[in-house]
Amino acid sequence: MANKRDYYEVLGVSKTASEDEIKKAYRKIAIKYHPDRNPGDKEAEEKFKEAAEAYDVLHDPQKRQQYDQFGFDAPGGFGGFSGGGFSMDDIFSMFGSVFEGAGFGGFGGFGGSRGGGERKVRGGDLRLKVKMSLLEVSTGVTKKFRVKKDVTCPHCGGSGAEKGTSAETCPTCHGSGYTVQTKQTLFGIMQTQGACPTCHGEGKVIKNKCSHCGGEGVVKGEEVVEINIPAGVADGMVLTVRGKGNAGAHNGIPGDIQVFISEEANDTFVRQDNDLIYNLLLDFPTAALGGEVKIPTVDGKSLKINLEPGIQPGTTKRLRGKGLPAVQGYGSGNGDIIVNISVYVPKTLSRNEREALEKMRDSDNFKSDKATRQSIFQRFRNYFS
Repeated sequence: MANKRDYYEVLGVSKTASEDEIKKAYRKIAIKYHPDRNPGDKEAEEKFKEAAEAYDVLHDPQKRQQYDQFGFDAPGGFGGFSGGGFSMDDIFSMFGSVFEGAGFGGFGGFGGSRGGGERKVRGGDLRLKVKMSLLEVSTGVTKKFRVKKDVTCPHCGGSGAEKGTSAETCPTCHGSGYTVQTKQTLFGIMQTQGACPTCHGEGKVIKNKCSHCGGEGVVKGEEVVEINIPAGVADGMVLTVRGKGNAGAHNGIPGDIQVFISEEANDTFVRQDNDLIYNLLLDFPTAALGGEVKIPTVDGKSLKINLEPGIQPGTTKRLRGKGLPAVQGYGSGNGDIIVNISVYVPKTLSRNEREALEKMRDSDNFKSDKATRQSIFQRFRNYFS
């Protein structure tokens, strides 16, 4: 046990990592040290097995609880992959779905076990661009789209074979989905493994192809897809809707839909992360006298705030928790509304207004003192720092 590394260390995750974080970490490491990427590299193979062993324990809630409490001394211990108790095919059969779409021989575009048997073709992903208003961002929204995509052939039910017939085991690879070629090179005899050229990795061939889909098992169609977009998303974010992309050939695995968020500009607020910046333009008498003013909110309502007399341009007021919510899983709580104070100076004045202002200009009370000038300069410097 002394030579074993901590499972969390192996996967590079914290002890509070979620099941999804553990899966992503394992997939990243397993792809890096995958045997197809590192042929003949024993060290890579051991690291691949080590990662599989760590994942086997940490993705299982019961095993993880025992490991957290007792470590490697848990009652009954933990079955190890790296110790030789499991073969590579055992690992692939147990966690093969982790490698879907990874692009390896025997795996790229397929699911299933590495050692043979039926392989599922994965359908392609689709992309959607969704425009959202600030109000929709603040509340979350469900949108429906009519999506053109590959759908399962209704004539053959997705098998690709004409009614009354079925696919047969590939005579070239005997159902394994891959073939091995042996070549004599300068460095000796080399073996390479690749997808079977006859069945293209599926392990089966169709002799009597469906007249409706030509043997593909899919046809062009459309589907109304309902997409739930959580509150707090931002421009440029990408959401994945699992299993709503193109249907996989021959009843394969459906692809996903990648939803790209495009946030529409707002006439009232400027967004900064989950905060909303609002520019409050005051008339001079209100700025000088102070008083109650109304601040708009995203939902069209308003909030009342009191301004102290003599409030200066550039002053900010923060309304806690009145901004946008954090996306679930990426923070908590709501941002703020930050009110930036500006003062409107009219371009034209009546005679009486001019005379009144000239009298005020001569008053010492309307002349800025050194402390006020320094305060304004400091805010100016902070703004650009």
